Amino acid sequence: MDIVCLDLEGVLVPEIWIAFAEETGILELRRTTRDEPDYDKLMNYRIGILKEHGLGLKEIQDTIAKIDPLPGAKEFLDRLRAVTQVIIISDTFSQFAGPLMKKLGYPTIFCNTLEVAESGEITGFKMRCEKSKYTTVRALQSIGFETIASGDSHNDLGMIEASKAGFLFRSTEEIKAEYPQIPAYETYDELYGAIVKVL
Repeated sequence: MDIVCLDLEGVLVPEIWIAFAEETGILELRRTTRDEPDYDKLMNYRIGILKEHGLGLKEIQDTIAKIDPLPGAKEFLDRLRAVTQVIIISDTFSQFAGPLMKKLGYPTIFCNTLEVAESGEITGFKMRCEKSKYTTVRALQSIGFETIASGDSHNDLGMIEASKAGFLFRSTEEIKAEYPQIPAYETYDELYGAIVKVL
């Protein structure tokens, strides 16, 4: 049985941290997993900047409330879920993902958790497991699923390469050049067609 594993940010919704960087004018927060492969390093960097500016969970959630899925994302997801099982595997956090899942029609998502003080300050984060995307597709494979994966960033490459088929979607030119063996697509129709072909 097949199961499709999709990244969230950059694939179905805009990058949350980029939206927040634009909202606050703190350009250092534009850095994402497209730029920094080490997720722990990236998150600790972000938490340090939030602390420096006195910003917490509420401010980020206020920005997320204004974010809509990328044009065509919900339709793509609905179309895909009509023909196969789909799980969103994201390095985002449950405190960020909730409102976006509502706008996407409540698909299944596996993500992580922020550690938040009573004051609303983000003090840390708890990853679901190490190399969460890769580990999750291997776990799905261990219980009889064949996985098909798609994402746009460095942290998606593990699950893409471990799957029976994997695709880059709206990735950077650098990542596409570094991994020419992974088919890369720019539109939902192209990605849907590629996935359906290997189901």
